[in-house]
Amino acid sequence: MMLPSQPFGSRSARAAVGAVAMAGAVFLGGTVTASAEPPAPPPPAPPNCSPADWAGVRAGVAAALSAYLFTHPPVNDFFATLKGQSRDEIQPKVQTYLDANPQVRSELQGIRQPADDFLARCNQQPNPPNVPIP
Repeated sequence: MMLPSQPFGSRSARAAVGAVAMAGAVFLGGTVTASAEPPAPPPPAPPNCSPADWAGVRAGVAAALSAYLFTHPPVNDFFATLKGQSRDEIQPKVQTYLDANPQVRSELQGIRQPADDFLARCNQQPNPPNVPIP
């Protein structure tokens, strides 16, 4: 009696894996043969435009806004009255408040400026100018 040179099933298992791989490649539109040229890598992101950079900018803006609201109770009180309202209800109230308080508008825009700068530098859309909170 002659024994196979490989353990029983090893050849069968490799053949099955190969068949599944080929079927998957054909099903997904790939080819079995290697391509002469690999796909081009995506262009690099602009410097300092990573998600981590954005999170850092947002954290800085949030910290500055928190400090501002704590040190400006009337402004904090106004924004507290908006809780639970829809964006459509909030927007005209904020616009009216900021029109009546141009100093507050200027200070809030200064706090928000690092986020706007990041978005502009990284080719993202900045927030509309009439929305003071990023």
